[in-house]
Amino acid sequence: LLDIGGITIQQNWKLETSAQLDTLRKDHDAVFLGLGLSTTHALDVPGEALDGVQDAVDFIATLRQTANLSTLPVGRRVVVIGGGMTAVDAAVQSKLLGAKVVHMVYRRGPETMSASKAEQEWAQTNGVVLHQWLAPVDILGRDGFVTGVRFAEQAMVGGKLQATGREITFEADTVLKAIGQKLGNPVLAAAGLALVGGRITTDAQGTTNLCGVWAGGDCRAGGLDLTVEAVEHGKQSAKAI
Repeated sequence: LLDIGGITIQQNWKLETSAQLDTLRKDHDAVFLGLGLSTTHALDVPGEALDGVQDAVDFIATLRQTANLSTLPVGRRVVVIGGGMTAVDAAVQSKLLGAKVVHMVYRRGPETMSASKAEQEWAQTNGVVLHQWLAPVDILGRDGFVTGVRFAEQAMVGGKLQATGREITFEADTVLKAIGQKLGNPVLAAAGLALVGGRITTDAQGTTNLCGVWAGGDCRAGGLDLTVEAVEHGKQSAKAI
């Protein structure tokens, strides 16, 4: 891309104030925001801070940047919490890295999992055990390290998800959280950008309500959160710009 010419990369810079965005708008004819979803949701259960518990996106990021995978530690017993593509990726990679048992656990039924049927089958083909209708209630530990996760069985009652009273515990020395991501940047609202569900509102070309500002990718409201869609957003916004 850099061989095209006329492209400058500025590193070690972060959008932290609305004044920064104002300066960008003054100094440039157009600004494109491709921020992704940098903040992960918390489980909000006891034990989440134990050693061995981490976000699946961080695990995958480390995996992608590790040249020698034999140096990347993974637990023998892994529990992945979530039902999307990130959960599937984290679970399968854990098994390929040598985990003996990998449980992928989702709080609702298989029909509402964001991971496709093919991706679920891919996980099972690689030895991942899938569980539905289980919600985490407690992460267990000893001496500061995770030892397991306690789940409560769920059921739909009157259109609402409720605990049945039954519980199950899976032993684990690694717990990967894959329960979704959010934009989580207060600067955007402070700058006056219109948001829906915490994401930036745009038209089909990625135009925002701020003059000269476009947005695309996962930070844009109403999308599918897919790489191919983010690329298309960039193309359409580039044409409009």
